[in-house]
Amino acid sequence: MATSPQSDPIADLLRRSTTIAVVGLSANPLRPSHGVSAYMQSHGYRIIPVNPNIEECLGEKAYPSLVDIPEKIDIVNVFRRPEYVEEVVDQAISLKVPAVWMQEEVVHEKAAEKARKAGIFVIMDRCILKEHRSRFR
Repeated sequence: MATSPQSDPIADLLRRSTTIAVVGLSANPLRPSHGVSAYMQSHGYRIIPVNPNIEECLGEKAYPSLVDIPEKIDIVNVFRRPEYVEEVVDQAISLKVPAVWMQEEVVHEKAAEKARKAGIFVIMDRCILKEHRSRFR
């Protein structure tokens, strides 16, 4: 299927998504995961923290892993080191999450390919805040 020159899969994803599970979200406001998630929340997205070490963040209940979340997830946003990404992708595949977003410097080609083969849209080594800001000012 050919795409038109105006096609922007990232903008399309951000438009149709409402719920973002943030793996590795820190309750520390100085951490990038916190600032990025607060920005996305302020732009209307529901943020679900995924971190076994916190109870809540940004006014939302935190879950120890993706598989513990009892609702539909549109995007899994990954703020974990690359060596942890494959487990996150496996959970996203099992939940049939439509998109996995790996933040800047989070690169795992094998996990990305595995996700793509499962029909998941993968964004890797890019910041969701920067991509949102550049498209929706």
